[in-house]
Amino acid sequence: MKVPVKNLANEAVGEIELDDTVFGLAVREDLIHRAVNWQLAKRRSGNHKTKGISEISGTTKKPYNQKGTGRARQGSLRSPQFRGGARIFGPVVRSHEHDLTKKVRKLALKTALSAKAAAGQLVILDTIETASHKTKAMAATFKTMGFESLLVIDGATVNENFARAARNIPLVDVLPSQGANVYDIIRRNILVLTKSAVSDLEARLK
Repeated sequence: MKVPVKNLANEAVGEIELDDTVFGLAVREDLIHRAVNWQLAKRRSGNHKTKGISEISGTTKKPYNQKGTGRARQGSLRSPQFRGGARIFGPVVRSHEHDLTKKVRKLALKTALSAKAAAGQLVILDTIETASHKTKAMAATFKTMGFESLLVIDGATVNENFARAARNIPLVDVLPSQGANVYDIIRRNILVLTKSAVSDLEARLK
């Protein structure tokens, strides 16, 4: 698949051949869904907690006699049926992580890249090197190119001036190629790759 290559001035500077095994796959929404769930589950802190009966402060004395009162038998005022008592089967501190095989993660990333290419939301830039680190200038550049919500993926390292200029613009994310992931690709409308990012991703995902 051939796509045009642009520069930051929105001028065409050539073409690039994209590998169909990375950018030309059929879109599998189920794989993307599984990958996003896997990523977000790892982010959850899992620090929700309620107290069990052994953790409630209070007396351990039996409230009243077992028999002869005409009332239901009770063993503790810290039981769940009493005000201020414990909670049965409440949440506990735990990890929400779950496994996802490497093959599925790899295929999901390729599917996400292919989905952007198929939707016409993939833009290839020659380079993102810029002399200015000013956010105002970068915001004007994005506006000229028609970008509002975008993820920019560079090579092994991101140009420092570009990263500094773009980091304070809403709905703009910048990542190195090794940080490319399904969730960040899907959550932005436009995916912008540099030529070095394309070569890195193809080498990683082939």
